[in-house]
Amino acid sequence: MEIDEAMVRRVADELEIRKLVARYANAVTAVDGDAWVDTWAEDGSWTIGGGTSTGHEALRETWTRLIGFFDIVVQLPQHALLDISGDHGTGRWSMIEMGRGKDSGPPSITLGSYTDVYRREAAGWKFAERQFDFTYSGATDLTGHWFI
Repeated sequence: MEIDEAMVRRVADELEIRKLVARYANAVTAVDGDAWVDTWAEDGSWTIGGGTSTGHEALRETWTRLIGFFDIVVQLPQHALLDISGDHGTGRWSMIEMGRGKDSGPPSITLGSYTDVYRREAAGWKFAERQFDFTYSGATDLTGHWFI
């Protein structure tokens, strides 16, 4: 197999998108709203829990409200399927999120997947769209609510 410039570009783009997802998860775990918002395109759109937020201000408001439910949270991206073409891409990531509710509430786990649309901008790859679909949410013994 010959390695050409286009192949190198595709591999580099995939690595950059994987870093974008890692920066997103690290920002959630660190409860760093600025770093989290920085992963989004200015007109980015996030769909989670039946609602959609678009644009940095709305994204930050939704994120602040949701992260406020936790004393501690750890987000762990899993395997991904990515398709990249030029300055645009799509992806689907499995996600595990573990947390403890405010005031030392019980530990919980959320399982699900993100379906993404990526866009290359001057500052690098950003989320243009991100939709989270729940598979499970509840107690760590998996006796909570299954969405399948």
